[in-house]
Amino acid sequence: MASLSDEDEGKFLMDAEGEQLGIVSEVEGDTAFVDPDPNIAEAWLEVFGWSSADEDDLSVPADAIETVTDKEVRLREKIE
Repeated sequence: MASLSDEDEGKFLMDAEGEQLGIVSEVEGDTAFVDPDPNIAEAWLEVFGWSSADEDDLSVPADAIETVTDKEVRLREKIE
């Protein structure tokens, strides 16, 4: 399980094969909220950490995350 923080807001969420799934719009505790289809304005706000989760965002628990780098949050191949 990866550790999440506010610094992860604005990072790309990637699947295990490296396909981009969305952008992390907010981190709350051990959950990342991901905007799967941001428009250009939303994407810029998310990159700078100036957005918050809304009803369209998906929640991703930390135990589904394999790694967190300076640019991305990558999901596990299999969730146990």
